[in-house]
Amino acid sequence: MNSILSSLTSLAPYLFSLILFLLFFEQISYLNKKKSIPGPTLVLPFLGNAISLVRHPTKFWDLQSSLAKSTNAGFSANYIIGKFIIFIRDTELSHNIFANVRPDAFHLVGHPFGKKLFGDHNLIYMMGQDHKDLRRRIAPNFTPKALSTYTSLQQIIILDHIRKWERLSKKKPIALRILARDMNLETSQTVFVGPYLGREARERFKVDYNFFNVGLMKLPIDFPGTAFRNARLGVDRLVKTLAVCADRSKDSMRNGVEPSCLIDFWMQETVKELTSVTPPNSSDVEIGSYLFDFLFAAQDASTSSLLWAVTLLDSHPEVLDKVRVEVESIWSPESDSLISSEQLGQMKYTHAVAREVVRYRPPATLVPHIAAEDFPLTESYTIPKGTIVFPSVYESSFQGFSDPNRFDPERFSEERQEDRVFKRNYLAFGAGAHQCLGQRYALNHLVLFIALFATLLDFKRHRTDGCDDIAYVPTICPKDDCLVSLSRRCARYPNLSMD
Repeated sequence: MNSILSSLTSLAPYLFSLILFLLFFEQISYLNKKKSIPGPTLVLPFLGNAISLVRHPTKFWDLQSSLAKSTNAGFSANYIIGKFIIFIRDTELSHNIFANVRPDAFHLVGHPFGKKLFGDHNLIYMMGQDHKDLRRRIAPNFTPKALSTYTSLQQIIILDHIRKWERLSKKKPIALRILARDMNLETSQTVFVGPYLGREARERFKVDYNFFNVGLMKLPIDFPGTAFRNARLGVDRLVKTLAVCADRSKDSMRNGVEPSCLIDFWMQETVKELTSVTPPNSSDVEIGSYLFDFLFAAQDASTSSLLWAVTLLDSHPEVLDKVRVEVESIWSPESDSLISSEQLGQMKYTHAVAREVVRYRPPATLVPHIAAEDFPLTESYTIPKGTIVFPSVYESSFQGFSDPNRFDPERFSEERQEDRVFKRNYLAFGAGAHQCLGQRYALNHLVLFIALFATLLDFKRHRTDGCDDIAYVPTICPKDDCLVSLSRRCARYPNLSMD
């Protein structure tokens, strides 16, 4: 024992020197990659600024934005858990990233450590012809006929939850974030896989999805009992559940059943192809993985937009009044009828409000990519291979538009058409090969929610200092989780059904 201790003691100076050398090498490597672009001069070994990112994400990204604005470069640098990162606020530079998603340039990752969470079969990581072919096969999910089916389901679920929220709010204000998330989860489950997911499976689904949500905001420590491990295992179970739904839908479509949910519209075309050839990426597990992508996109992004819609309508009563006048001129709760696709299309101002909510508070503020090779971002700076690059959708939303810091739905009117004039700055649904396939579905959901919420309820935000500050959860939401008081505004709630 003494000889071992003696050996360790004699080796201590060398080990200490080695550690110092590695720390020094890490700093030199970071500075060499950073060059002259704005960013911290010194970073903590290995962790970098991960602790501040996890504890105060809003402050962290605000600082990166300030650094990017400090020069004409339009981007800034930092270091997170052994990874060099670049934050991009300049819109044209962001487009340069989105336009170069290919094997020898950038790979979309969705989350800095997303591949461990999302798994291999994932739309996010696909590119090239396989990606194009899969998007083509997914297209039937978002035809006018399919969207019309979804809007009926969406309204029934929204109304059911509005009634519950109003009852909960009778004695005290309620925080809408978790309630809206649960509503959106039920909506996604019903719209995407409908009759193939039973009540018990839905409850398990809810638990596993919560594991996933929590794990997204934690350090990627993949040990038993950690939030990240729970999230990864939760995703595995979710994908298996969705794979079973895909298999059941294939059976229904083979038997000529009329499509009643998204997976049916998708499988209706897939089973036709399967009669002659087995198309790639069409196994049940692969389809389950892609369905999980849809769920993730629809769930968290939609929750963010609904919360900001309530917040912004409360703080802009003149906008709320216009929404109510428009909706009530087109649809009445007393009619006991669903808002039809035609009526939804007539709600021009409410659509403008929805688009402005998404511009003013884009749910996913950053779209991380990883550089597969060195990439010349500008004439004077080349992004090193392995860098995680964060184009900021949020920053682009406040560039170009007239008076961009003002919440102004009129910018999307036929007269001003800022959605066309400043189209390149409207990046909330992405750009390039990975632009969001379901943006019409997402906007329809937001418009329906605004129309029903504003028409059926009176509401008032319970405002405190900083309540509207941005919090990352992982998409953005009001810091107080949107605390509101609700009361019924209509004479009675409508009786809505699919019949």
